[in-house]
Amino acid sequence: MRDCLNHRAGFDRVLMTVAATFLTVSASSALAQDQARSNAAELAIEAAIPRPEPANVPPPTASDIKLDTTATVQDAPKDAAKEPVKAEAAAPAPEKVETKPSDVATTPPAADAPKSETAKTEPAKAEPAKSEPAKADTAAAPAAPAAPAAAATPAAEPVKAASNVPAADQPVADKLKDALGAKTSRYFDRKNERAAVEKFYGSRDYAPVWTQGGSLTAAAKGVIARLKDAASDGLNATDYPVPDFAAATTPDALSDAELKLTASMFDYARQAQSGRMHWSQVSADILYPEHPVDPSDVLTKVATAADASAALDSYNPPQKLYKELKAKLAQLRGQGEGPVVEITDGPALKYIPAKGKKQAEVVVEDPRVPQLRAKLGITENANDDRYDATVAEAVRKFQDGAEIKATGVLDAPTVKALNSPKRDKQIDTVLVNMERWRWLPRDLGVPSLGDAYVILNIPDYTLKVMQRGQQVWTTRVVTGKPGQHATPLLTETMKYITVNPTWNVPPSIVYGEYLPALQQDPTVLQRMGLKLEQNRDGSVHISQPPGEANALGRIRFNFPNKFLVYQHDTPDKNLFAKDERAFSHGCMRVQYPDQYASVLLNIALPGEKYTPERVRSMYGSGEVDLKFPTPIPVNITYQTAFVDDGGKLQFRKDVYGRDAVMNNILKNSRGKDLENVVAHSQPSYSRPSTTLPAGVAVANNGGSSGPNFFERLFGAPSPPPAPVGRKPQRVFTR
Repeated sequence: MRDCLNHRAGFDRVLMTVAATFLTVSASSALAQDQARSNAAELAIEAAIPRPEPANVPPPTASDIKLDTTATVQDAPKDAAKEPVKAEAAAPAPEKVETKPSDVATTPPAADAPKSETAKTEPAKAEPAKSEPAKADTAAAPAAPAAPAAAATPAAEPVKAASNVPAADQPVADKLKDALGAKTSRYFDRKNERAAVEKFYGSRDYAPVWTQGGSLTAAAKGVIARLKDAASDGLNATDYPVPDFAAATTPDALSDAELKLTASMFDYARQAQSGRMHWSQVSADILYPEHPVDPSDVLTKVATAADASAALDSYNPPQKLYKELKAKLAQLRGQGEGPVVEITDGPALKYIPAKGKKQAEVVVEDPRVPQLRAKLGITENANDDRYDATVAEAVRKFQDGAEIKATGVLDAPTVKALNSPKRDKQIDTVLVNMERWRWLPRDLGVPSLGDAYVILNIPDYTLKVMQRGQQVWTTRVVTGKPGQHATPLLTETMKYITVNPTWNVPPSIVYGEYLPALQQDPTVLQRMGLKLEQNRDGSVHISQPPGEANALGRIRFNFPNKFLVYQHDTPDKNLFAKDERAFSHGCMRVQYPDQYASVLLNIALPGEKYTPERVRSMYGSGEVDLKFPTPIPVNITYQTAFVDDGGKLQFRKDVYGRDAVMNNILKNSRGKDLENVVAHSQPSYSRPSTTLPAGVAVANNGGSSGPNFFERLFGAPSPPPAPVGRKPQRVFTR
C-alpha cells in the first residue's frame, strides 16, 4: 500500500513537473511576444495620437460584449492587463474619424474581474453616430490604463485654416466679404459678373487684388492706365470711372474702391469685345455671332497677368484692319506724327482727261498741289505741283467719302472739308467703323484651311479672298439697293457652289413686282423666260431655268442664311464699270465668278487643281453642286473707313445710312441699355394665296403646296433657326 502510494506520489510529481515546465515555457513565450508588441504599439500610438481619457458612462451590458474566439488563455495577471493595448495597436489610425471624448463608450476598471473573463472578452465598443468602422477605433478596454494628462481636455470644434490674407489687408478683406454678401447689386447688375466676383474673391479669402497694404498694386496701375486710355480704342473713358484710391484711407473706402474698379474693368472688357451697342440696335438686317466675355476669365486673366494693361487690351478686336484704324484715329486727333496739313483757298483745280487723238489731257499746275498730295496720302511724286489724274482721282474718292458730289474738282467746299476741325465727321466715321469691328468674329477664317475666309465690303463694292493673312484674290461686286433691298451684314459659311443654277425668285420680288406686273401684262413672265407654278393652296412660285440668260448667270455661291441672300454671276456685266454699284435686290453679283469659284475650290479641295477653264467647262443646262468638305466663312461687312494696302485712310459713302444711325445713338447714349438686344420680326417664307389674271401661263395647276422658298434655294429641310433672343417683342442683355 505504501509502495502504491509512493508510486502515486511519484507519478503526481512527474505530472506536476511536466505541467509546470509547459506553463513556464508558454508563459515566457507569450510574455515576450506581448511585451514587444505592446511596447511597439504604445510607442507608435503615443508618438502620433494622444489617447482620450475614459468618459463617465454606465458599465457595458451583455450586448456590448463580443467574444474573441481567437484569444489565447493567459495565466499571468500581468498578461491580462496588456490585452487592451494589443487591441489598440491593431486598430486603424484614429485620425480619420473625428470623435469627441464624450462619444467613446468605456467601462471603469474592474480590478476583481476573473482572469478567464479578461482573456475571453474584447474591450467595450465605442458607439459613434454614423461611422461603423469607428467602433473598433474608439473602443476602450474594461481595465484600460489612464490616458496621458495632455489628452484630458475635450476636443474642440475643427479649427479653420489660417487665413492667407496679410494682416494689413485683413480689415479690407472683412469689408469685401460683407459687401459681397449683402451689397453686391450696388456694383454688379449682371448675374454672371456677381457670381464671378463672389467666387474669385472667396477663393482668396476676400483679399483685395488692387491694393496691398493700402497701396495700389501693379495690376491696378495697369488696369487704371487702360481705362483712362479707352478713347484711343474708340471707346468713351467716362463709361469706365476710376475710383480715387488716394482718398480711400479706411477699410470701407478701400473695399468700395476695389469693387468699383472691378466693375469698370468688366464694363471695359465687355464693350471692348462686343461693342458699346448691340448690332440689333442699328438695323433688322444685321446678324453676327455673339461672343460675350466670361467675367471669371477677365478677373483671372487680368489679375494674374504680368502686364494687366495688355491683358485688358486683348479684349479689343485683334484684326489688322482694326489696329490700322486705331492708328489713324490717333493721327486725326492730332496725336500722330508730323504737322497738320492745311490747304489754302484758291481757284478751282480740274483735271480733264484726253479724248482720243483730238483732245489732249488738261493738267493744271498749282503750288497747293504738294500740300494736297500730302493731305490725301499720295507719296508718289510728293513735290509735284501738277493736278494730274492721280490727284484728281484721290480728290474724287475723298469727296465720295465726305458725301460731297464726286467730281474730282478741287473746289471751295472740298477745301473746306479737307480743312475741317479735328473732331469732325472723319473721326466719327472711324469711331463707328471701329465699333462695327467689335461685332465681327474674333477668328474670321477657318484654321484647318489656313485661316481662309471671304470678306465683302458693301460701301467699297469689293470682295476679297484671304488666306494666311494675305489677300489671295479680289473682285468688284454689285450690292443691294438702299432701303428694303439693302444687302444684310452677316457672317455665315459657304458650303457649296452651284453651276448652272435655277433662279428661284424671292417671295418679295414675286409678290412685290412680278404679280403686279402680270395684272398689266399676263405674258410678261413668259417673255422673260420665267416659269410660274400655282399650287393647290393658291400660292405662287416663279423660277427661271438654268441658261445663259438666267438672272444668276452661270454660278451661285451658297452660304445659307435667314435673309435668303447669296453671291452669284450676272448677265449684266456693264454695271461693274460704275463707281457706285448698289443695284441688286440684296444678293451680291460677282464680276468674275469663274475665277472666284476656282480660287475657293482650290482652297476647299486643294488636290483637285481647279482652273477657271475647268469651271466653265461645266456650263450647261443641268445644275451641278460642288460641295466643300470644310465650309469657308463669309463675312459681309460695312466699312466706310479703312486703311488700304498703301497705308492710306480711305473713306466711302454711307450708302445705307448706317454711320448716321450709329453716330446718333452714340452721341445720345442711353448707357448700358445700348447693349440690349432689340427684337425684330423674322423673315417670312410663306406664300399667300393669289388670284391670277386670265391669260397667264401656268406650269402646273392644282399641285401640292411644295417646298418653301428657303428649301428651294438651299435645299435645307427648314429655315435656319433665329438666334436666341431674337424673337419679336423680346429684349435682353448680353
